[in-house]
Amino acid sequence: MSDSAVVDSTTRRGTGTSPAPRPARQRQEASRTAVRLLPLVPAIALMAIFLAGPIGYALYGSLTDTALSGYRAVNPNFVGADNYARLFSSADFWRSVWLTLLFVIASAVIGQNALGMAVALLLRNGPARLGSVVSALVVTAWVMPEIVAAFALYAFFSTDGTLNALLGAGFSWAGLGGTTWLISFPMFAVILANIWRGTAFSMMVYNAALAEVPPEIMESAQIDGATGLQRFVRITLPMVRRAIATNMMLTTLQTLGVFTLIWVMTGGGPGTSSSTLPVLAFQQAFKFAQVGYGTAIAVVTIAVGAVFAIVYVRVLKPEVD
Repeated sequence: MSDSAVVDSTTRRGTGTSPAPRPARQRQEASRTAVRLLPLVPAIALMAIFLAGPIGYALYGSLTDTALSGYRAVNPNFVGADNYARLFSSADFWRSVWLTLLFVIASAVIGQNALGMAVALLLRNGPARLGSVVSALVVTAWVMPEIVAAFALYAFFSTDGTLNALLGAGFSWAGLGGTTWLISFPMFAVILANIWRGTAFSMMVYNAALAEVPPEIMESAQIDGATGLQRFVRITLPMVRRAIATNMMLTTLQTLGVFTLIWVMTGGGPGTSSSTLPVLAFQQAFKFAQVGYGTAIAVVTIAVGAVFAIVYVRVLKPEVD
């Protein structure tokens, strides 16, 4: 027997203890893990009831020919992938996908994030009085109920609304005062409306993130001769990267589901020129009574949101410290 084995055997006899068998250790570790996960059980149950349950039911409904009224409303047939085959062969659907991507990228990914960062920088570096006025205006748009904001924006962009009145007073020579924004440029109008509506959230996220940037680092860079733009690009942006990733994901997913704003302002029209996926799903389900077909559009919308989320997690995932 080797010396180490003798010492080990002697030690065990001297202490009167021995390591717990492997199955026992595994049971102890499993028990501790279960205790740590126990507080998460209510949250998991709620997610299963209010998230996984409705998504599963919607997926099943998209495989039926359920109607809003009539015989098929009570006794729908299982039609398999027929709704999806019809959907993917529809020109209106692909147009709606393009409009949805345009709406999300222009108003959330670019508009809300860029303007929110600009307002946050103004609050921290600009005149205090100007920053207070701008932030108050931005926050007012955000706290306003969505339906109220939608009607206010409809009045702003309508032919006889505030925008045309301002343009007519200042640019009457250009003939801009009588532009029918909601008919001639519906997507432009709803994109601007959603930027105005949602910028406050991005502003607050970025304002909190900028407060965490150590001022001594910025002062050192300034002493070394770095310009304001260089400090922002090379120091500020990398240090608030986590906040940018989180905010872009939240604003993207929120904008993907915007319905009330578009429906009140344009109704998805004229025609289908501003029908994003949520609007198209509502039209098919409740205007044309094809609930199964409309549910299929809603499921595709969920899939698009999942794709955006995966892209953000993989591409914008913060580096581990």
